[in-house]
Amino acid sequence: MPEFLSIGEPLVVFAAENENQPLAKAETFKKYVAGAELNVCLGLSKLQHVVHYVSRLGRDPFGDFIVTSIQKNHIRTDYISSTDKYKTGFYFKNKVSTGDPDTFYFRKDSAASHFDAAKISKIDFSNLKVIHLTGIFAALSPENMKALLEIENFANNRQIMITFDPNLRPALWKNQSTMIRTTNRLAANATIVMPGVNEAEILMGSRDPKTIADFYLKGKKTQAVVIKMGAKGAYFQDVKGNSGFVPGFKVTEVIDTVGAGDGFAVGFIHGILNDYSLKKSIDIANAIGAMAVTSEGDNDGYPDSKQLNEFLKANQ
Repeated sequence: MPEFLSIGEPLVVFAAENENQPLAKAETFKKYVAGAELNVCLGLSKLQHVVHYVSRLGRDPFGDFIVTSIQKNHIRTDYISSTDKYKTGFYFKNKVSTGDPDTFYFRKDSAASHFDAAKISKIDFSNLKVIHLTGIFAALSPENMKALLEIENFANNRQIMITFDPNLRPALWKNQSTMIRTTNRLAANATIVMPGVNEAEILMGSRDPKTIADFYLKGKKTQAVVIKMGAKGAYFQDVKGNSGFVPGFKVTEVIDTVGAGDGFAVGFIHGILNDYSLKKSIDIANAIGAMAVTSEGDNDGYPDSKQLNEFLKANQ
């Protein structure tokens, strides 16, 4: 039975193949599946976890491509609905040798932004151990935000762990104040909150890891906070007063930084599902985040169990 579930908007991404060209000049692209929450599902499925993904797609070639890719990766599609009324979102990104690539999205009024929150009551939560949510889905529509609140309510009533990654996308929100208020509301209902340090500065005004952790530990349900600090590693703090810093891993070449944060979530949740300590789970999270930047595509660098173990052994 599925032990993990996430809900989000899947996208098709066209990644430019020629390096350091602006999108306007790029002529050849490779097609991948993407979307923050789907990235996490793909990574966990690759590590042999049983995964459910919840979403809505258009009945169109992009929707077909996503469903085929999801099924090929052994992710359950029971809670993916489709519609003729709205289309599946997609985006383009260029290829860069340093820094983050430029992106351009075609996702406004997408099928996923018209998700029906009433469908949450149809989900079987009985065997789930972890539910992963991000702020992206909430940004798409009020109905999507309602769906996330419903999931948090179901999960908390059943004592299912919720991991929450703000995954800020300012361009998707009406304004910054709405983004901050809504994202922090979702975080307050999560078991573990995982902001990046840059996100935290926007959401609560500080870059100091302890100050950030103290802020989010005031949440009604929050038991621990993990603050992503890029290649440096991550800081953690829990309600019992345990805290520390887990250093990151160095890689010889950075090819594509998109998906690194989702890779971090994959590693962390993998650790939690295996009953590892918070510190060990973060170490694995750092490892997969590092591995993610060494490949093209938003999730192509995520390892299987053998690759993960080899990486950890080589970098002890």
